[in-house]
Amino acid sequence: MHYYGFKMQLMITQKGVPISIGITSANVHDVNYLAELDNKKQLSDFELIADKGHLSVHYQTTLFEEDKIRLITPLRSNMFSRKNEWNSFYRYIRKRIETLFSQLCDQMMFKRNYSKSLDGLLSRVVAKVNAVAVLQFLNFKNNRPINLLKTALFV
Repeated sequence: MHYYGFKMQLMITQKGVPISIGITSANVHDVNYLAELDNKKQLSDFELIADKGHLSVHYQTTLFEEDKIRLITPLRSNMFSRKNEWNSFYRYIRKRIETLFSQLCDQMMFKRNYSKSLDGLLSRVVAKVNAVAVLQFLNFKNNRPINLLKTALFV
C-alpha cells in the first residue's frame, strides 16, 4: 500500500472566487509552482498575496522583473532587515483565502476524495472547486454575500 501526497495551489479573487487551480506532488515547494505556470503573462501587473511559503527575496524580485507580478507575503517574526508591506487589507484577504480552504475541507469534504487514480483525483478536485464557484454565483444572483455557501441553495 502506498500513500501519495499532493498540494493544491488555488488562485482566487479578492472576493474569494476561484480563478485558477493547480495540483502538485507534496514534495514540490510552493515557490517552484509559480515558476512553472503557463499563464504568467495573464497575471502581469497583478498583486499575488501569498503565505510565508513564498517568502523568497530572489524569487519575488525575479517574478517582478520578468513578469511584472508583485508577490506580497507576510514576514516571519525574526525578519527585521526587510520593509514590511503587509497591512490589514492583505491580512483580510489572507483570511478570506484560509476561509475558502476551510470551506473546501469541511463542507465539500475535500480531504476525503477516495480516488483510485490521478485522473480520478483531478476530476474530483475540479468538481469540488467548481461546486464552490456555482454556489458563489447563486449567492451573487440572489443578492446575498457570495461566500455563505451553506445557505446558497435556499431561497
